[in-house]
Amino acid sequence: MRIVIAEDQVLLREGLKMLFVDGGHEVVATLGDADGLLAAVASYRPDLVVADIRMPPTFSDEGARAAAAVKNAHPDVGVLLLSQHIETTHVVGLVSLGGFGYLLKDRVLDVGEFLASAERVARGGSALDPQVVAGLVARRADNDPLAALTDRERHVLELMAEGLTNSGIARRLFLSERTVEAHVRHVFTKLALPESEDGHRRVLAVLTHLSAAG
Repeated sequence: MRIVIAEDQVLLREGLKMLFVDGGHEVVATLGDADGLLAAVASYRPDLVVADIRMPPTFSDEGARAAAAVKNAHPDVGVLLLSQHIETTHVVGLVSLGGFGYLLKDRVLDVGEFLASAERVARGGSALDPQVVAGLVARRADNDPLAALTDRERHVLELMAEGLTNSGIARRLFLSERTVEAHVRHVFTKLALPESEDGHRRVLAVLTHLSAAG
């Protein structure tokens, strides 16, 4: 996997580089701001871009806007955004393009899970931080169809939105895959969403529903 990293904090930028290299991947470029990100992608043709949302000069949403520009110009390049805080403004618009992830920075500490998420995004899948998904769920109105979900179904929905497959959810929740499949069917039925074998389509459908009242 070829990777471009855009992160203004030098220690984190170098730490991410070492993490990927130690994981057997190639970091082809590192940047301290978002200004040159699009040009770097055009030059190095990476499989994945990892970028901080807040970067110079305003430290607001430079990384997210640069990520959108990358996805529009190079749809096949995966983009993984990192943030210190939960910011959902750009999430739905970017995830609808595919090959997108958004994780809080402390997720990097779980190296195995972080690398797995990055690789999933590079392959065109999704990886959303559980806290981001929970924030989307929590903001829904009381009369929303999500109110019909049981606590277990809500948890399964959040893990689906993270990008996990049924087998991945089963391992996370220590359930049988057949039990998870039943929960997934109930979620789709209650939310009036079509069931699909494509994990990424499932994420898009769920996020579209979660953002409908945004």
